[in-house]
Amino acid sequence: MRPTPKAGILEIAPYVPGRSKAQGVERPLKLSANENPFGCSEAARAAFLAAASDIHLYPDARTSSLRAAIAEKFDLEPERLVFGAGSDEIFSMAAQAYLGEGDNAVQPQYGFAAWAIAVQAAGAAIKSAPEPDFVVDIDGILAAVNERTRIVFIANPANPTGTWLPFSEIERLHAGLPKRVLLVLDGAYAECAFGIDGYSDGLTWSRDKENVLVTRTFSKAYGLASLRVGWAYGPGSVIAALDRIRLPFSVPRAGEAAAVAALGDDAFVAKSVGAFAEGRQQLDAACRALGARTLPSLANFVTARFADASAIDQALASRGILVRHLANYGMPDWLRISVGRPAETERAITVLADICR
Repeated sequence: MRPTPKAGILEIAPYVPGRSKAQGVERPLKLSANENPFGCSEAARAAFLAAASDIHLYPDARTSSLRAAIAEKFDLEPERLVFGAGSDEIFSMAAQAYLGEGDNAVQPQYGFAAWAIAVQAAGAAIKSAPEPDFVVDIDGILAAVNERTRIVFIANPANPTGTWLPFSEIERLHAGLPKRVLLVLDGAYAECAFGIDGYSDGLTWSRDKENVLVTRTFSKAYGLASLRVGWAYGPGSVIAALDRIRLPFSVPRAGEAAAVAALGDDAFVAKSVGAFAEGRQQLDAACRALGARTLPSLANFVTARFADASAIDQALASRGILVRHLANYGMPDWLRISVGRPAETERAITVLADICR
């Protein structure tokens, strides 16, 4: 006899992160996890180091400083914010609060893997709506919704594809959903898409919506991936439910201090986003020149289809370059390549071209 997990837990496929090690290579070039290759704001780094003297203290359970900073910057009501260890914890909280046995959540076919884990851990089922040509199909999502659907997940721009929807499509999705269904808008890559005609992160729009939760993270454009700082904005009733089950100290004190400082450094974010766009164009052109099909990305990566993606992935790793093979997303012929610093991107292109020849 031994402890037995509840039904369904052992059927969950564990999350597989982008590789960080390559056999025989001491310091590989990691382009597998969509991290910010420029690091983080110097102001954020300084704030993190200054907070080291308080490492013996628990974090502020209300994340008060960051709550106030986000509310001011985005003109949001502070009481309608919730925080977690990255967006991932917020997805998990939403699933625990709104899903149970017999319920389901709907996502696009190539949805972010953490959503399914959160849903299944809550004892519910995940339904994947067909995603023709790797772009979210709103009609397909709506067709998958049934009387037991409680959550719909959408990332815009999306991961792992990088594709995006004009906000009019998000509005159409919301209009077609039953009011009992919580629409979770994952904006992990929102900063990369700001300024694009037709794009919106949905924050202002969601203010008067009773069933929309908009999530954001400091892991990508802000470069604070290791500090695990995520946040969400939603209606008071949803935030109150999440607050009842969130871990009280999931955002570390030093992480909060760094995030507040990062939020104030618009120049660093603008520089990063501009470099993402340039590197994305370089990678896209190089992959297409090698005969690969690429998806139109607005994130900090390019997703490309190669005849033998697995072999190319292994060959790149053997030469010290790590990318993401998307087999576990049901895309076995595809590689996702993060944008690096200009010299890193050039190196990756050169090695990739050599391997493909």
